[in-house]
Amino acid sequence: MSRQSEGRPSEARSRLLSTATRLFYAEGIHAVGIDRIVAEAQVTRATLYRHFPGKEDLVLAYLNEVDRAIRGQADEAMAAGLPAAGTIRALSESIVRGIQSPGFRGCAFLNAAAEYPDPESPVHRAVLAHRQWFLETVTELLAKIQGTGAEPAARHYVMMRDGAMAAGCLFDPVLISETFLRGVERLLEVYAVTDYSGPAGA
Repeated sequence: MSRQSEGRPSEARSRLLSTATRLFYAEGIHAVGIDRIVAEAQVTRATLYRHFPGKEDLVLAYLNEVDRAIRGQADEAMAAGLPAAGTIRALSESIVRGIQSPGFRGCAFLNAAAEYPDPESPVHRAVLAHRQWFLETVTELLAKIQGTGAEPAARHYVMMRDGAMAAGCLFDPVLISETFLRGVERLLEVYAVTDYSGPAGA
């Protein structure tokens, strides 16, 4: 019986988080209230507050789940044993799959930053931490191709990725995906043979 009661909070927490993740991404964080999450997760408010003392804690847990999923995609791409350029292509393909997936509403982190513009907000800081990790990951991959200009080339890549994520829920996702992948190929082509200094160099 004790094992059952120990398992219930974990199951309730998982249900709360999956419900919040679905609603926050589909409808926006501020648009979704605690009462809605409690009702759809089929838990009590007391259960919610036992796991998440406030809505901000739930938002941070939501972003942590998204961060974990994206890191998993990056790890999968890097574990394939491809050359660095091939790993970047594989990472780009995973981004494209997201853009073309049902219910795609752009980048969860950019969406959250728009709702939490205060740089001192823990949510805003979580967004920046994720983006810093992503930039560093791409920089390290590009540095394996050549050491010069890896960071500006990575910033260019992130800029293209941001544009594709923003446009992917507004226009034809297939066309946006193709445009993004062509941009990645051009970036890799130019970066490999030049002293890369940024987008203007392309």
